Amino acid sequence: MKTISPFARPLYVFLKPVGAHCNLACDYCYYLEKSRLYPQTPRQLLSEELLEQFIRTYIQSQTMEQVLFTWHGGEPLLRPLSFYRQAVRLQQKYGRGRQIDNVIQTNGTLLTDEWCEFLHDNQWLVGVSIDGPQHLHDPYRHTSTGRPSWEQVMKGIRLLQKHRVEWNAMAVVHRQNAEKPQEFYHFFKEIGCQYLQVTPLVERVVRQPEGCRLAHLKDENATVADFSVTPEQWGRFLCEIFDEWVRHDVGQFYLTLFDCTLANWMGVPPGLCAYSKECGHAGVMEFNGDVYSCDHFVFPPYRLGNIRQQTLVEMLYGERQQAFSRLKHASLPRQCRECEWEFACHGECPRNRFMRDAYGQPGLHYLCEGYRRYYEHVAPYMDYMKDELLNDRAPARIMDYLKKHPDGLC
Repeated sequence: MKTISPFARPLYVFLKPVGAHCNLACDYCYYLEKSRLYPQTPRQLLSEELLEQFIRTYIQSQTMEQVLFTWHGGEPLLRPLSFYRQAVRLQQKYGRGRQIDNVIQTNGTLLTDEWCEFLHDNQWLVGVSIDGPQHLHDPYRHTSTGRPSWEQVMKGIRLLQKHRVEWNAMAVVHRQNAEKPQEFYHFFKEIGCQYLQVTPLVERVVRQPEGCRLAHLKDENATVADFSVTPEQWGRFLCEIFDEWVRHDVGQFYLTLFDCTLANWMGVPPGLCAYSKECGHAGVMEFNGDVYSCDHFVFPPYRLGNIRQQTLVEMLYGERQQAFSRLKHASLPRQCRECEWEFACHGECPRNRFMRDAYGQPGLHYLCEGYRRYYEHVAPYMDYMKDELLNDRAPARIMDYLKKHPDGLC
């Protein structure tokens, strides 16, 4: 008899070595204001003592031979290289022969030759946040004084390439770059990006006398921020870049969302929690040891505890986190449950499910109509690639088919 257990999958935690601190002040950043959770601690830095405790217990909590560390922010490169060299030494000390991998997410502006030598020599994967060409990136991604960041980001990418550091890109799709899908898509190919994750920007704001703040799911008086992508934009954007990809780049240029779509078509777990039936697979640890359910749910109600008082296993495999995980599917409204594409999107991320459905039930994703347009458009292509995989053939063969049948599949 097969036993289903949460321990059958790896335990993941995003570590915040500088909390929410960052050298940029992007207009849409959901994490900058998290520093307000700790007003009594202006210097929000992970101590060396807590770093060692986390690395030791994180490795001990794993049931797999491979252990993946994810360094996140804020901007994690605000910590000096000596901090990360010490982290590697501690990983070696407590790893006991396990395969240790590291991923670090950065805005790219602080990369130097010395940083890139370290990243290459220790085989770290680097995720770089960049929203496309300069005129689409700089309007929202700038310093606190309004200085643009694109040129510094591109300098960092060139340094990664110079030192042969493995890297990928993470792009936020907002109100401006969503209008330029072709330009956006070809930009990433031109700069040598091979792996791209696109994330739709949906943020709501609550207007208060002291200024605006980003809303959480339970805020009822919030309004969608002006920089957010619209459902119509998101659907059109995805369809246009998919048409480029499926005709020219399958198996050569990887977009995480397309990979997740094909995974769900095949009935296998996708690589992103947003498109999984359940979420809660990756927690977050702040600089002081506080652990939260998810990077997008760093709010007091979702605090699971602190690593100084509880183990990671107790917090991330405990009933509170399991309930959080199950709620993603359990809270789907009737319209989602009746939708033919529910298997492919699973309602997407709960943080953006603040609309009411056709039956008046809460919990519909803001971008539902955009996703519906996308899934209807890609369905015949996904069917074709699924059939190729089931017959032990490469899904990239679809490009040969489309050269012979330029009108596409229907």
